[in-house]
Amino acid sequence: MSESPETPAPTARPNEPRFPDGPRPDPAQSHYEHRIRSFQPRRGRVTDAQADALKRLWPTWGLDIDGKRKLDLPALFPGVDRIVLEIGFGMGEATAQMAQADPSTGILAVDVHTPGQGNLLNLADKAGVDNVRVANGDAIVLLRDMLPDDSLDGLRVYFPDPWPKKRHNKRRLIQADFLTLVAGPLKPGASVHCATDWEDYAEQMLEVLTAHPDYENTIEGGGYAPRPDFRPLTRFEGKGLNKSHVVHDLLFRRR
Repeated sequence: MSESPETPAPTARPNEPRFPDGPRPDPAQSHYEHRIRSFQPRRGRVTDAQADALKRLWPTWGLDIDGKRKLDLPALFPGVDRIVLEIGFGMGEATAQMAQADPSTGILAVDVHTPGQGNLLNLADKAGVDNVRVANGDAIVLLRDMLPDDSLDGLRVYFPDPWPKKRHNKRRLIQADFLTLVAGPLKPGASVHCATDWEDYAEQMLEVLTAHPDYENTIEGGGYAPRPDFRPLTRFEGKGLNKSHVVHDLLFRRR
């Protein structure tokens, strides 16, 4: 590992994979599907520490979402009591903290940001936890083609892209069609936990979750939930709170 983790790793030559045994760009070729996406692929500059983690740990703890097989989650997470899916983990600080705090829960963490993937692997390695697996690619392909029914104990979506411009609201992840898709892999009683600091997105989340027949609010009388202790306060969230942003948590369960 480099002594200067903030130094950007060398960029691969054109048409060469940056990490031959690591995450591939658009592994399922889902970019060619004619549907609206909630994300934009972001490769970005990778530091030496992140590159080292990708090279060392991706073959064991990483997987590409290629849509070609069903995952055997118990084999992927031996020894855990429950498995949750986290969509969009940023730089992975909160994910690593939750994994360390609860080693009995396996976290299948999905993102398309290469620096974040490397950073999460590095953080998990430093913390000595082995209950995190990093999935690279389109979460819709993962849910649609690779996760068996009744295989997940929970879903976490923290601070997804709010797509704040009204004409882009249709790109938001938490929509009725998405909730219908994810209901298949979720076990009855599985938790659905979302958080956002965009007021109108929080209202949309609450509206579509409340209206969907497959989910029920865990808060008596409906509405938002207090931030649960298991969700760490991230740097991103802290910056928003410093700007007087209001963070809303939503805690639902699969019927």
